[in-house]
Amino acid sequence: MSYTEANYENAIIELFQTRLNYDYIYAPNIERDFRSPLYEEALEESLFRINKGAPYDAVKEALFKLRNFENNELVQKNAVFTDYLQNGVEVRYTEKGEQKSTIIYLVDFENVNNNSFIISNQWTFVENDTRRPDILIFLNGLPVVIMELKSPSREETDAEKAYTQLRNYMQDIPSMFIYNAICVISDQLTTKAGTITSGEDRFMDWKTTDGSYENTQHAQFDTFFEGIFQKERFLDIIKNFICFSNDGTEQIKILGGYHQYFAVKKAIGSTAKAVETDGKGGVFWHTQGLSLINI
Repeated sequence: MSYTEANYENAIIELFQTRLNYDYIYAPNIERDFRSPLYEEALEESLFRINKGAPYDAVKEALFKLRNFENNELVQKNAVFTDYLQNGVEVRYTEKGEQKSTIIYLVDFENVNNNSFIISNQWTFVENDTRRPDILIFLNGLPVVIMELKSPSREETDAEKAYTQLRNYMQDIPSMFIYNAICVISDQLTTKAGTITSGEDRFMDWKTTDGSYENTQHAQFDTFFEGIFQKERFLDIIKNFICFSNDGTEQIKILGGYHQYFAVKKAIGSTAKAVETDGKGGVFWHTQGLSLINI
């Protein structure tokens, strides 16, 4: 039997369930608005849970902001959302006739188990056209990861076609990408991650699960998924390894590579050790240049 795209999709879902402890939802089994990219029920439950004790009206205002972005280009909307995701949503509300402000957080970065991690497939979304991405990862009801898969047994399809499909989705269902943190393309032999502004050549492998061992050539698909989406690391990447840069003509969204991620982790460990010893943190290189730790 050929290894079809459906087989591969199911293998990834099983990996997320069994090894990464994500919940699984088959989208056709839930009642939802096909014109909303959000998993509304999980989103509301998560925000009230994470912001326990926050005024009801404050949480509702944050939900309103998440559902309603000012008219702007997709990248600008995504930049606003990324700030919400990393730093929380600043809201104003009225309490006993007095105007107040607070921050409503979308993610509990301190307590991983206080978050909702869901993998889903067959999630139909209707906007400029009707589309059904292969796999979505919802973090607290927010579709922060979209995966496009191609069958490893079909010679005419590969990861390049998956990238093209993602670009088409950005035209057909752009609102889904407002909430996107990471895009994934895969044909099993090649599995890479990028952002909504990444050219195909900027999608990257993830060749290790813990920084101590590196796959040769291309990352095995299980190494890739376990390397990025282990829950604590996934939150760390979202919080600390995604940023925006302006190259002078346009805004670029950058996702740190695995070598950069583990280099920073080693540097932090070296710095912490230096604080207790001789104060020399050290130097490390990465592809963007030289980073120097100086205490």
